[in-house]
Amino acid sequence: MPEDSPHPAAAPTFSSREAAALPRRSATISVLVDNESGVLARVIGLFAGRGYNIDSLTVASVDAGGSRSRINIVTSGTDMVIEQIKAQLARLVPVYRIAELSQEGPHLARELAMVKVISDGANRAEALRLAEAFRARVIDATVESFVFELTGGTQKLDSFIELLRPIGLAEVSRTGVAAIARGTRMLSANSWPG
Repeated sequence: MPEDSPHPAAAPTFSSREAAALPRRSATISVLVDNESGVLARVIGLFAGRGYNIDSLTVASVDAGGSRSRINIVTSGTDMVIEQIKAQLARLVPVYRIAELSQEGPHLARELAMVKVISDGANRAEALRLAEAFRARVIDATVESFVFELTGGTQKLDSFIELLRPIGLAEVSRTGVAAIARGTRMLSANSWPG
């Protein structure tokens, strides 16, 4: 195909063995959409229909009038798969903007976990010691259990949970990743209703 052709070259094709050997990476993608019925179902359907996995998903209204929502998706795949996901998301209506925060520059990504530990004696003291080290707050306590609240990056939460597993971890509830660009970069500067 000539270099000045308006049509992009076809995407390379790989055998399943070649595709499995390609490097995979995690991607944090933020999507600004209309806050209306069915939008989240279309986004999830896009992932499910193509066999892509969603590692984390958060969605909430982000403007004063409640007309726009921000969806944060953490997924993984090869560079080609991540680009394909972004292209397919861009074709969905009503998507206003897509940003792959993990590639576009510095960003902040945090999640919240509530972690229940049921234990007694030395394990109870150890759970409190770990909570202090990780800066987790005790939000509920009984003579048999604690519920800790912890906010931070995914790896911090994963580490805390794994350390609690042998001393009485009973239940975990996590919010999923909320992410935002650092500095003056915005998901969309010109699409906010005025």
